[in-house]
Amino acid sequence: MTTYLTSDLHLGHLNIIRFCDRPFPGVGAMNARLAELWNETVTPEDTVWVLGDVALGSLDESLAWVGRLAGRKILVPGNHDRCWAGDRALRTGTPEDRARRRAAAHDRYLAAGFAEIRDSPVETVVGGHPVLLSHFPYEGDSHGEDRHVEHRPVDRGGWVVHGHVHTSWRQRGRQVNVGVDAWGGRPVATETVGSLIDEGPRELAPLPWS
Repeated sequence: MTTYLTSDLHLGHLNIIRFCDRPFPGVGAMNARLAELWNETVTPEDTVWVLGDVALGSLDESLAWVGRLAGRKILVPGNHDRCWAGDRALRTGTPEDRARRRAAAHDRYLAAGFAEIRDSPVETVVGGHPVLLSHFPYEGDSHGEDRHVEHRPVDRGGWVVHGHVHTSWRQRGRQVNVGVDAWGGRPVATETVGSLIDEGPRELAPLPWS
């Protein structure tokens, strides 16, 4: 059994093809190739941490792809996930309304195929190193100035494994981006991430798409 990390599939999101120069003519081809690359890499016995931004577009159609992806899937939501704690729809209304909408959003993603949803960054160990799993890096963004600063983890000198930045980098200092746009469209084994951490802080560019 292997544990993998990935982020920012953006299933069903037409504009991400242009934004990140993904090599697909449309969302149908993109969704199918992402699923193919995932299932070539992950077995049903494996675990995959998905660090946010799973699906956009027509959400019911896009989320349906999650059930086709092998392994036990755990979601740490990102800013484009409807179950993200920072989503505007989950921060308005009475406490009862917010709790109801949040439970409904969680249920939607769990029904799609996620085994767990973790609302906050997760402290864990990767390759023998303590790391934080978060959708957001400490700093940096996919374009322009840093967004959602209030939701980013605080840099206390450790390593963060994240998504959100797409093609901006594969590694920057103590920040390792496991988004599909940095790893040829595939989930990344924790052993691979651990090896990067062993090498220490440095700058690495994204890999080409498989």
